[in-house]
Amino acid sequence: MKISFASDALFSWQSPVVVVFATKNEPLAGPPALQTLLHQLTHEEFDGSEKKLLLLHTAGQLPAERLLLVGLGETKELTLETVRRAAGLAAKKLRDVGLTRAGVQIRADLPDCPVADFAGAVVEAVSLATYQFNQFKTSDNHSTQLESLTLALPTDVTASSIRAAIDRARIIADATNYARSIGNLPGNVVTPAVLAHYARQLARQYRLKCTILNQAALRRGQFGGLLAVGGGSTHEPHLIVLEYQPPTPGRHASPIALIGKAITFDSGGISLKPSEKMDEMKFDKCGGVAVLGTLRAAAELRLPIPLLGVIAAAENLPSATSYRPGDIITSYRGKEKRGVTIEVLNTDAEGRIVLCDALAYARQRGARTMIDLATLTGACVVALGPHCAGLLGNDLSLQEQLRAAGQRTGDRVWPLPLWPEYKEMIKSDVADHKNTGGRYGGAITAAAFLARYVGDTPWAHIDIAGTAWTSEEKPYHPKGATGFGIRLLVDWLSRSCGPLQQEMGIPQS
Repeated sequence: MKISFASDALFSWQSPVVVVFATKNEPLAGPPALQTLLHQLTHEEFDGSEKKLLLLHTAGQLPAERLLLVGLGETKELTLETVRRAAGLAAKKLRDVGLTRAGVQIRADLPDCPVADFAGAVVEAVSLATYQFNQFKTSDNHSTQLESLTLALPTDVTASSIRAAIDRARIIADATNYARSIGNLPGNVVTPAVLAHYARQLARQYRLKCTILNQAALRRGQFGGLLAVGGGSTHEPHLIVLEYQPPTPGRHASPIALIGKAITFDSGGISLKPSEKMDEMKFDKCGGVAVLGTLRAAAELRLPIPLLGVIAAAENLPSATSYRPGDIITSYRGKEKRGVTIEVLNTDAEGRIVLCDALAYARQRGARTMIDLATLTGACVVALGPHCAGLLGNDLSLQEQLRAAGQRTGDRVWPLPLWPEYKEMIKSDVADHKNTGGRYGGAITAAAFLARYVGDTPWAHIDIAGTAWTSEEKPYHPKGATGFGIRLLVDWLSRSCGPLQQEMGIPQS
């Protein structure tokens, strides 16, 4: 989508449509012709309420052929997420009526909403809202795409002053759509080896270091968790490692590790899932895919901190070679004297088993901070629903930073407790611990399982089981994979750059 800027009056444009954002019950400024159009509307037709849209034909009263009024709701309740949702709904409306070009009013008069942030939110939401996954559709009559967006800037705002915000928004939205495109692919298309291929492509394009451990390498390294979970499939498991080094790294800078669960298809294994909605288990790779998208965005933004991406990829299927309930397996030990033993009570609690290998590996690599993303538990969806992800960990400051980043970006997370009592619930009579703590507090006991592998390293676990995909249209999320976590992590990493650079001894520009 082409983005351009204009500083002349929006209502003087000869355009297929101009988009105007309005707050509730507050008058819109504009020429007499606009006021004439607005005067004809009833309060019920349009009052600026949030999620309210009205498309008008101007009938020659304005140079533009149409006017799209978009409600933002109450001014005092306005946030950037409000702007994103409104812009997403507007973009879908334009697409659905077949419009390919539009002019959009950028407002500079809203409290706590700087003009650059407003413009960035609009561009981000339009890019996210108009994403379509139609790779396997053979019909030619796909819906119209919005090809050109002209941003009408206030008279005292220059394009150069907001260009950085626009470029950043596009980079993050493109990375999110990239992750969505992989996340939406079915299990017969994306196997662990194919996901590794995507990582290699990403590494070549963005000059990342890429290391792939296939099944033979996993056996040599004794990655017992990945080998057990992936043992039932003909598609062998992989550990995918990507490393991003900024242009001016510190001499001994330790990386921040981003760890992702990537079960390319999860049948539940021997503990077979119900058939209803099992097709959605192609989305069980979305944690790992979010790591790919975050590293892509970080490289494009040239963030000045080193990153280590670790993706545990496997396919969980039942077969004669599957791991079984009652098995005892040993996780990756790295430089430790021995690995941790795990009593398997349910083979459908497989995500934590592959993640424990990845977390132990990242810790061995000297990660200074670890954040994992995983579609880990249905219990988290029961607890929090589909509107936010669960957040747990061993560092309250890190959790608060991530929660605040989620509020800013719309990738919201909410903290759950991780008290010692939950760790008692996963003690095993025959091994170091068991892979499920029973019915109650399932999202928390899953995190308690992971906590054993991080030691004292600051760590946060984000359970994205309810947010990694959506089965209904949302303002800027089409059905399917959402790319959840990328915008959250990029925001947190960007805001962490200054303090982390200083602590690491990395030169700051």
